[in-house]
Amino acid sequence: MNWLLAAPWILALLLISFRYTMRRPRLRDYEPITSGPLVSVIIPARNEARNIERCVRSVLGTRYSPIEVIVVDDRSTDGTAEIVEPATGNRLRLVRGVDPPEGWFGKQWAIVQGYKVARGELLLFADADTRHTPELLPRAVSGLQQERADLFTVLPRQEMRTFWERLIQPHVFVALESRFAYLPSVNRTRTPWNAIANGQFILTPRAAYEEVGTHEAVRDGVADDVMLAQLYVRAGKDIFIAQAREFMATRMYASLGEIVAGWTKNLATGAPLLAPPIGIIRAVLPYVMWLPALFWLLPPILWLSAGSHVAAIATVASLLTWVAVYLAEGAPIWYALLYPIGAAFVGLIMLRSAGRGRRRIEWRGRTYSSDSTRSTVRQ
Repeated sequence: MNWLLAAPWILALLLISFRYTMRRPRLRDYEPITSGPLVSVIIPARNEARNIERCVRSVLGTRYSPIEVIVVDDRSTDGTAEIVEPATGNRLRLVRGVDPPEGWFGKQWAIVQGYKVARGELLLFADADTRHTPELLPRAVSGLQQERADLFTVLPRQEMRTFWERLIQPHVFVALESRFAYLPSVNRTRTPWNAIANGQFILTPRAAYEEVGTHEAVRDGVADDVMLAQLYVRAGKDIFIAQAREFMATRMYASLGEIVAGWTKNLATGAPLLAPPIGIIRAVLPYVMWLPALFWLLPPILWLSAGSHVAAIATVASLLTWVAVYLAEGAPIWYALLYPIGAAFVGLIMLRSAGRGRRRIEWRGRTYSSDSTRSTVRQ
């Protein structure tokens, strides 16, 4: 009976372990194409002095040609533009952006400024905190063509270097991935609220991008990547997502403050987009999305407080689950021992996002007032 009552945690162990070992589809299954249409790589950058050189060098190191790389400096105050400018030339261009108009988020406005000067038949939107291997773009172009997709996006390896990154980030990723446990269900979906994209890497033909209205159509949304993917689906276009851990890495946040600010901005506004378009569900979801954290917290609490055998089994199953997660993410597995603390932090961040992130968003020195999943910039 103890095993039966602990079945949910044992099942979670099996499902998460299986998902990590059977990640499909994989970018490595596409043979790289080293030449083809001109690809314009557009990198929006606001206060990215820490990342921009590494990102640009990695993109320029691609084995694909021809490419042009357009870095749009979004009014940075940390010297981002000054890092890029000396390297500009035939393949690298710096665009010094202007402040976003009313009703625009900074990232979307920066991308559109880059798009307006881009010459490529294919457009790649890449974040400044990413690092590309030489085969990333050749394989992505191959995947786009073989799958006859209108939007091709990939999932990278997440770099985690500090204590707080390793403690919190895996819990967020597991929570987000639980919504899409079977990734192939996303590909070529015809259900808009089942569509996602990773804004760190979105490859699309210019014609398809223009048909859906460019980033102007999602100018006032926090989760612009998800909103863009859903626009493609509504327009009857195919999206495709692939695992690319060997070919791309990203380090989203480097400190506890960045982690809290970043996920506060994203979670409460993005989660409703991935739920059925039923008003009450989307309205309530941001306020209950922290509840799954209790799944990980209850077993050790009950075990320590009441000595429950069921809780002991569930705690061991939970610990093994997080060992599997940390092994898969390439992080020290001893962090698995701290999984209740990580779950508690994520639950608190989700509560903070629901309470604050839906009303007021502060990011990279700008403040946005938020209305559900849509927002307006305050100049």
